[in-house]
Amino acid sequence: MAFHIVLVNPEIPQNTGNIARTCAATGSVLHLVEPLGFSLSDRYLKRAGLDYWQLMRYQVHPTLEDLFEQSRGARFFYASTKAPRGYHEAVYSDGDYLVFGCETRGLPERLLERVYDRCLRIPMRPEARSLNLSNSVAVVLYEALRQTGFENLSCCGELTGRDEPAPGAWMDYV
Repeated sequence: MAFHIVLVNPEIPQNTGNIARTCAATGSVLHLVEPLGFSLSDRYLKRAGLDYWQLMRYQVHPTLEDLFEQSRGARFFYASTKAPRGYHEAVYSDGDYLVFGCETRGLPERLLERVYDRCLRIPMRPEARSLNLSNSVAVVLYEALRQTGFENLSCCGELTGRDEPAPGAWMDYV
């Protein structure tokens, strides 16, 4: 199983490319709900995702209703600045769908009204409008992954011995 990231009407290809890279790195499935504000062949989308596209799974859905129909029985959580509780208060399970709205409008209020008990907010200062979409996805997804034990993800790295700094470079400051 895997977590599912749903982007409803994403508008900025670089954000979607960054999110695709996050999905590839975590084994999450990306769902894009049309209309999209870009072409999937957009060079900015591909560049932001770098060479990770072959590592990820994604699906394009003509409507949100189509996605709901295809994933009957699944649990959905909805990220919104209008949510009644923090994302860290939810209890996540492998296979959950994490839904995010477009960059300029978020998710429609008529949807939020129907699912308000499953709406989650990232805490921030009251005068801040929102975080970047790519950052928001990473914050919520990594909490869900933390709660489920980072299954199948490597939590340890190792030094490679490459990239030695030039003499007199920043090493003098550490």
